[in-house]
Amino acid sequence: MGQTETAIFAGGCFWCMVKPFDTQPGIQSVISGYTGGHTVNPTYAEVASHTTGHTEAVKITFDPTVISYAELVEIYWRQTDPTDASGQFQDRGDSYRPVIYVANDDQRRIAEKSKADLAASEQFDAPIVTQIKAAQPFYPAEDEHQDFYRKNPLRYQIEEMGGREAFIHQNWS
Repeated sequence: MGQTETAIFAGGCFWCMVKPFDTQPGIQSVISGYTGGHTVNPTYAEVASHTTGHTEAVKITFDPTVISYAELVEIYWRQTDPTDASGQFQDRGDSYRPVIYVANDDQRRIAEKSKADLAASEQFDAPIVTQIKAAQPFYPAEDEHQDFYRKNPLRYQIEEMGGREAFIHQNWS
C-alpha cells in the first residue's frame, strides 16, 4: 500500500456523502462520523439533538498518487448546495451544515482556491457559504451508519430523493 492522506467533508446527511467518494479509484475508505463539535465520542442521537456542535461528515482515506485532494474537493462541491449554510436539502440544522475540514495548509490552500473559483464561475446566484475550517477530532458513527447506501439501498434512495438528487441534476450535470 502506498502513501495515504485523509479528507473530511460535511455536506448534509452522511449517508448520502459516502457513495460519491467510495466509488472513485484511489479511495481506500470512507467512514461516516461526527466532527467539529465539543462532545467526545458523540452518538447519532446526541448529534441529531443539535446540542453537540458536531456535523455529520465523512472521513476519506485516499492515495494521493491516484486521486488528488483537489479532485476530492471538486467531487464534494457536486454533492452539495454550497449556497445553503443552514443544512442540506431536506436535512436542516447545524449538524448538516456544509464544511470542508482541512488537515493542513496545503489542503486549506486548495479548498480556498476551489471555493473562490466556484464563486467566480457565477454558477450560483447566491454566495458560496460552505465553510472551510481546521480539521478537528473525528468520531466514527455507529456501525449501522457505515456503508449505508449498500446496507439500506431503498432507504438511501429515499434520502437522495429528498432534494439532493434533483439539485445535483439541475446544477451539476
